[in-house]
Amino acid sequence: MNHFFLAAIARKAHLLFGVLMSLFMIAPLLAVVPISFSSGSFLSYPLPGFSLQWYERVFTSGPWMQALSNSLVIGLISTLLSTVLGTLAALAFARRDLPAAGSLLGLLISPMIFPPVISGLGMYFLFGQLGLTGTMTGLILAHTVLATPFVLISVAASLQGFDMTLLKAAAMSGASPTRAFIGIALPIITPGVGSGALFAFMTSFDEIVVALFIGGPSQRTLPRQMFDGIRDTIDPSIVAMSTFLLLIGIAGLLTTTFLTLRTQRNKPQEN
Repeated sequence: MNHFFLAAIARKAHLLFGVLMSLFMIAPLLAVVPISFSSGSFLSYPLPGFSLQWYERVFTSGPWMQALSNSLVIGLISTLLSTVLGTLAALAFARRDLPAAGSLLGLLISPMIFPPVISGLGMYFLFGQLGLTGTMTGLILAHTVLATPFVLISVAASLQGFDMTLLKAAAMSGASPTRAFIGIALPIITPGVGSGALFAFMTSFDEIVVALFIGGPSQRTLPRQMFDGIRDTIDPSIVAMSTFLLLIGIAGLLTTTFLTLRTQRNKPQEN
């Protein structure tokens, strides 16, 4: 009885620690939120008054909405591509019959290890030879390269408790590999796939360095628009868009936490 009581306390303490750490990381960001409602024309405390003028500016037609549209298009397409590629790669590693699996894994996750400047510079020279610089296709491919490792790691973790003999049994029953994966493996690893896709989208949506190397004027993403705005002139419209991005980040954090907890609950059932 005491053992279960102590285990319950440990779980609650672990959850409380996670919540406190999240608040500790988010609290400094919340300090700029009130400025986005300022009626003034520059960043200042105390606020001269409250107004929604800066939200009206960023969410009406103009450079901010064009940048947001570009970020959403690039993020969604690169997320779809990286989710497919990362899931297939994780499934290949889970079969444990790949030659030089360690070297291949290191190669595939290298984009998340190398500094973004190195990745951006390398992609700039490569895509320049292929005529992909300054194009939406080039930026989508670059973001796919950066996002795929996050999907690979997330899905590979979900496949740790998956019995690969189930796929062999399905094949012996006449199911095609695609049908066996969709009908058997995918429902089990869906939380991991969803978590990886979310990480991929957030990686693409927040990426700035590669966008500076690869993107042209017509491929200006939201982080690049914010970077240019901070460099040229600072007004509360940047804080308004930052508040919007903060809400997206919090939503992503909560969704990832939910998917992670769901994956952990499913593991005992799989074993």
